[in-house]
Amino acid sequence: MRVAMFGYQTWGHRTLQALIDAGHEVALVVTHPKSDHAYERIWADSVADLAAEHDIRVLLRTRPDDAELLAELKAADLDLIVANNWRTWLPPEIFELPRHGTLNIHDSLLPAYAGFSPLIWAMINGEPEVGVTAHMMDGELDAGDIVLQRAIPVGPADTTTDLFHRTVDLIAPITAEALSMIETGYTPVPQDRSKASFFHKRAKRDSLIDWTLPPADLERFVRALSDPYPNAFAYHRGEELRILKASVSRGHYGGTPGRIFIREGDGVVIVAGPDARRGQSPGLLVERVRTADGTELPAHEYFKTMGGYLCSDAKRLR
Repeated sequence: MRVAMFGYQTWGHRTLQALIDAGHEVALVVTHPKSDHAYERIWADSVADLAAEHDIRVLLRTRPDDAELLAELKAADLDLIVANNWRTWLPPEIFELPRHGTLNIHDSLLPAYAGFSPLIWAMINGEPEVGVTAHMMDGELDAGDIVLQRAIPVGPADTTTDLFHRTVDLIAPITAEALSMIETGYTPVPQDRSKASFFHKRAKRDSLIDWTLPPADLERFVRALSDPYPNAFAYHRGEELRILKASVSRGHYGGTPGRIFIREGDGVVIVAGPDARRGQSPGLLVERVRTADGTELPAHEYFKTMGGYLCSDAKRLR
C-alpha cells in the first residue's frame, strides 16, 4: 500500500522500519522535532534519520495544523496513514483523508490506558498484562475500532524497562499483520468505552514517593520507574534521593510514614502504609539509592545512621 507515517521516538522508528521491511510504499514521514522533555530523551531512535536513509521525504511538525502538510498528504494519494507515538491529535481532515483511513499503533491494551506513558501507569497499578493495540483512528484519542491486539504477561520482578523491550518487539509484526488485514478485509472490533481509561503525560511530580501508600504499591512504583526512566524519589535532608531498588520488608514496623527506621539484611526499612501507626504492616525495604550528584550506593552505605525522614518536600523535615 501507499502510506504516510506519523511517528516519533523508538515506537515510530520501529513502525517505519516495519513498513519498509514489508514492502509498502512510504510516500511521506511526519515526525516531531527533538525535545528536551525527560521522557522524550529516552527510547529516542530517530524517525527522521531512518526516513532519510531510505530517501523518504520528512516533515518536522509539533502539530499537524498547517496548509503545507495537508497539501502534501492530499497530493500523495494515500491508501493509509500509519501512526505510532504521534504526540498530538490528528484532525479529521488528515485521519480521514486516505482511502482506508488512519491506523494507530498504541502500547496498551485499549480501551484501557489510552493517552501517555501507558506501560508506566499499568505497572504502577499492578496490571497482570500489558500489550499493543492496532486500531483505526477516529475523532476521540485512542478510541477507534480495534484491528489487532496482542498481550504479554507482567512478571513479579518485571520493570517498565523490561516491558518496554517486550512490547516494542511486538510493533513490527502487529504493523505488518494489521496492514495485511486492512488490505484483505477484516471485522473491526468497537472499543468498550465503559472500560476506557485515559492517562496524562508524566512530569517530575508523578515520580515523587507517597509514603502513606502500601509497601507493595511502593515496591511496584520503584520498578515502574526503572532506569532509564526518571526514578522514584523523595527528599532527604533537603536533597533529592532516588530509590533504585526496593522490596517489601519481612518484619512489621510502626510509626510515621517516611521514617528511616532500621536495618534489615542489606537494606534499610522506611516506615510506610496507610496504617503504619498500628505497627501491623511491613515497611519498604530500600536496597539501592542514587544521590542528587548521581552517585549510586547500597542503601546501608548511604543511611549510615537511622532516624530522620524521607519527605515529599525539600523544605520539610530533614
